[in-house]
Amino acid sequence: MDSQTREHLFEKAKDFVYEAGQRIKEKIHEPRTIETKSNPNDLVTEMDQSTEKFFAESIRNEFPDHRLFGEEGFGDDVQDLKGIVWIVDPIDGTMNFVHQKRNFAISVGIYEESVGEIGIIYDVMAGALYTAKRGEGAFKNDEPLNLMKERSMEQSILALNTSWLIPENPHIEHKGMEELVKRIRSTRSYGSAALEFAYVAEGILDGYLTMTLMPWDIAAGKVIVNEAGGLVTTADGQELDMLNKTTVLACHPDIHKEIIDQYVELKYNTKKR
Repeated sequence: MDSQTREHLFEKAKDFVYEAGQRIKEKIHEPRTIETKSNPNDLVTEMDQSTEKFFAESIRNEFPDHRLFGEEGFGDDVQDLKGIVWIVDPIDGTMNFVHQKRNFAISVGIYEESVGEIGIIYDVMAGALYTAKRGEGAFKNDEPLNLMKERSMEQSILALNTSWLIPENPHIEHKGMEELVKRIRSTRSYGSAALEFAYVAEGILDGYLTMTLMPWDIAAGKVIVNEAGGLVTTADGQELDMLNKTTVLACHPDIHKEIIDQYVELKYNTKKR
């Protein structure tokens, strides 16, 4: 993608995100229609659906040859990342949106031929816009982000769901996670993958480890963390699958390999066969 095309797409995507965010803020205190999807904690509201519908209509009107890969059913049947694909999560952190009315984000990643060209994460209620264009760095509200400061494990704060520590967890051996938590400074969990990616890029977090994310949870954050100087892989260090559910480790480059080599033991193999 040439720089002129990327810049035009970026500006349009920002416009869409800001408009979607304004619509959410205007209706934030209205009664919600709340449904569940895969389990009682997997929530979806009419606002998730109407926001994705807004993106679908806006993208198709402005860029009819582009495709939308989304969560709520208004996108295309995306089986590959050929051409230009918008990967959108209209409200990442729906439980926070429902219960807290904050700590949720709009996440938009734009990919061309499987390459992340643009990432935008908008913390709607805080008014914080995290952005990146491939090769041009990462920003928060136009202020540059980078992870140049050295980081050790003992200094690190990781976003980590505490369910990874229990023996019954089906994804990862809990003993390694216990040792990891003992080694690092502390853990956090914000309930929004997009925001946890953004905080890694900002340096508020030093890493984010999770076992079950979908492409719309990852697409924007991967571009932003990479452009800030961080690494984003599967939990065992492989390239991410941007079409299916995957494990994720996004973190400062100083601690990425050590976490994988010494603490992560998956109960299945993510390596491509």
